[in-house]
Amino acid sequence: MEAINEIKRPSKNEQKVAQNSYAALIAAIEQLTGEETEIEIEETKDKIIIPVRALNFLGNILKGMSQGKIISIVPLATEVTTQKAAEILGCSRPFLVKLLEEGKINFTKIGKHRRIRIEDVLNFKQKMKEQQKQHIIDIMSDDEELGLYDS
Repeated sequence: MEAINEIKRPSKNEQKVAQNSYAALIAAIEQLTGEETEIEIEETKDKIIIPVRALNFLGNILKGMSQGKIISIVPLATEVTTQKAAEILGCSRPFLVKLLEEGKINFTKIGKHRRIRIEDVLNFKQKMKEQQKQHIIDIMSDDEELGLYDS
């Protein structure tokens, strides 16, 4: 799989094309009955057989693009360096190493180097978001009880 180093948001035209394509793709997928289907590339007349799950995944990509989101595809078995994991989490590398040493995120050590599975990093990030959301709810509840916040 090729890594793309240039990160770009979809252009307005790409968003519009993705939005139209998403609607058409979802309508087509709803009519499919098997686990795979044959699609044709109009310009080249090439026909390929593709799993319906891949079409659903393509639908998710088109939906994100239509909303102007940057899309990244990473195989879940991929391991990342501590620097890359820190970038994903939005923290410093030393802070991430502290989390690793505290056992909050699983890792493997190859010589002196730590490697973290991307899925473990993403799971930790999701847990952190859930905790942050709960903390905000708790703060708002406390403020309401103290009369500092009008709901």
